[in-house]
Amino acid sequence: MSHRHPRRCHLALLIAASLSTPCAVAQDGQSPRADDAARMLDRVIVTAQRGNQTGVSRAGGVGVLGEQAAEDVPFGIRSFNAALILNQQPQTLGQVLENDPSVRTTYGFGNAAEQFVVRGFALAGDDIGYDGLYGILPRQLVAPELYESVQVLNGASAFLNGAAPGGSGIGGSVNLVPKRAGDTPLNRVTLGFTSPGHSGASFDIARRVGGDAAWGLRINGATRGGDVAIDDEDRQSDVLGLALDYTGNGFRAALDLAYQDIRVERLRPKVTVNNVVPRVPDADLNYGQPWQYTELRDVFGQLRAEWDIGEHTLLYGALGARDGREDGVYSSLTLLDAETGDASVSGSFIPRTDNNEAATVGLRTQLETGPVSHALNVGVSANWLTNRNAFEFYADAMPTNLYNPVDTVRPSTVSFVGGDLSDPFPISKTRLTSAFVSDTLGVLDDRVLLTAGARLQKINVRSYSNVTGALTAEYDEQDVTPVFGVVYKPVDGVSLYANRIESLVQGGTAPASGANPGGGAPLPVINAGEMLKPYVSRQTEIGVKLGHARLNAGVALFQTDRETAFLQPDPATQGALRFGPFGEQRNRGIEFSAEAMPVDGLRMIGGVSILDTELRRTVGGLNQGNDAVGVPDLLVNANVEWDVPALPALTLTGRAVHTGEQAANLANTTHLDSWTRFDIGARYVTLVRDHPLTLRFNIDNITDARYWASAFDSFRPDLLQGAPRTYKLSASIDF
Repeated sequence: MSHRHPRRCHLALLIAASLSTPCAVAQDGQSPRADDAARMLDRVIVTAQRGNQTGVSRAGGVGVLGEQAAEDVPFGIRSFNAALILNQQPQTLGQVLENDPSVRTTYGFGNAAEQFVVRGFALAGDDIGYDGLYGILPRQLVAPELYESVQVLNGASAFLNGAAPGGSGIGGSVNLVPKRAGDTPLNRVTLGFTSPGHSGASFDIARRVGGDAAWGLRINGATRGGDVAIDDEDRQSDVLGLALDYTGNGFRAALDLAYQDIRVERLRPKVTVNNVVPRVPDADLNYGQPWQYTELRDVFGQLRAEWDIGEHTLLYGALGARDGREDGVYSSLTLLDAETGDASVSGSFIPRTDNNEAATVGLRTQLETGPVSHALNVGVSANWLTNRNAFEFYADAMPTNLYNPVDTVRPSTVSFVGGDLSDPFPISKTRLTSAFVSDTLGVLDDRVLLTAGARLQKINVRSYSNVTGALTAEYDEQDVTPVFGVVYKPVDGVSLYANRIESLVQGGTAPASGANPGGGAPLPVINAGEMLKPYVSRQTEIGVKLGHARLNAGVALFQTDRETAFLQPDPATQGALRFGPFGEQRNRGIEFSAEAMPVDGLRMIGGVSILDTELRRTVGGLNQGNDAVGVPDLLVNANVEWDVPALPALTLTGRAVHTGEQAANLANTTHLDSWTRFDIGARYVTLVRDHPLTLRFNIDNITDARYWASAFDSFRPDLLQGAPRTYKLSASIDF
């Protein structure tokens, strides 16, 4: 028997005996050796996320500062790993981020595009990072199967990541790290099913070859499709990822390539309301239309390299690109009578293509000047984004009902058309360039770390006529976004920190129409298509982090002020709206998050966010001091996993997600009720001919609660209904 893991060997034999699987007996009829059983159990642990792993780490990419442990940086960061993603069986990025107490998910722009609310501010899909690069990921929906980790950085990050091309990311950023080959060979196949008729399969293969295992290859992909829990809503997804990497002689390089194709039919849309919150329909009721669909196809990737040009000096660079195409016929539902549920349906056809590139080059070096250590960082970055867009809006306003939906014919009466529907031409071209420099000074054996830096950012945006394609407007803006942060570690495992950082984002684009303040059909926007100038948001934050073998936790207090754009009645034009920066939004909050393992076999992750938002400097004092729309005052998350002592192969899971009350209009005369959702699950591990097999069963929203999940929207007061009870099953085998 191995002397290194006697307890683990005992557990391995116990599992093998209790399961009575064929692998419990060797082929020669003799009992397997204890060390063989131990190795088998180790493989089970990796597959099933056991061994006191919470699935969350306090480390990750911190923009241009590189990979960092949370205890060493003056910012809050958490990473959700691939094991957690595999076990929870999410179908979208938003379902992964449901684990974070500072994040909530909604839809943006009237379609299936996931939009995230971080610290009360929008984070659009355009502004999700791909291994630190903007503009490379698919912009609406992201299938999570291709990623090793999902990293959440709380707070503004203009210095760390550069200006977000989509004009969001003020309250925080999300970065996805693609899968690459690890030290251990991997062969994994997973079959999955989601009620009532959504099924699929995925594979994951990884190898390291060559001398010193210098070359790594990983190929993984997934295909799934069918009806989800919302009646007649159908989702199809196909993804494929390839990663080739090399490590040797102080040089590291990686090529990541990916393909994603997603189609959503009969999406249940958000509900446009006018100063009223209707009762919630049945949890699985679909008031979408049969002719509604969106199809998203993306090819994207990156080439990344690092070279150790000295013992303490690193030269790095990355180049990424994306080719994306979107087609969709969308429906919007406008509530006319909250009591009866009478509503109207309108539609639009919007094809779009995107061609984006991103690049960054930098140098990091460490040196000492007397008792002070330095971590210097200098570099440049650039993004080039071309949006080719066309649209056709329909005048038809067909009757339906929120509680008894009516299938209507596809609208055909064109009210407004722009661009070439068969071959969209450029509507906007954006070029973001920046140069950055920073230094992290360490004193007292690096128990005090002071970070100071600045990034000179330039934003160039060209807009073109949606009729002729001719250049109609251009502006060049630049600003310096600084960062100041300090970390003090009085004792091992404790970090006190503070930061002052800014966010520079491109101004929003005025929509074509908006909700009518007096009720009725939407009103046109007089400056539709106009892009607002960039504006700066400023954040201050203080906090404390705890790091222990059984507990990682953090508490943060923050304040962020940002200029805010609204739709307001245009005083010079009757019956029209104008989109502009008509005020300031101040968000103050307290965040607590933790991952704990109080005893062996019990793992918990969760946290609490308390938010206080305030509208300031509004035009004529209108809505002055009110809460921002769609920002809950309280967020609570709690995940628990328990390895049943009497049967070590069985793990029970549970999750509670609570979202507090949120304003549903600017006047704060209507609010969404708070809501709580409960999820449960189980995971069972066995061995099939020495191969670990993991069986999972999850139930999301076990009570089938009906609730309005969010009132957050970029342009108008829209309500998103929460998903109904959903059953998920999957089986993974490693061989």
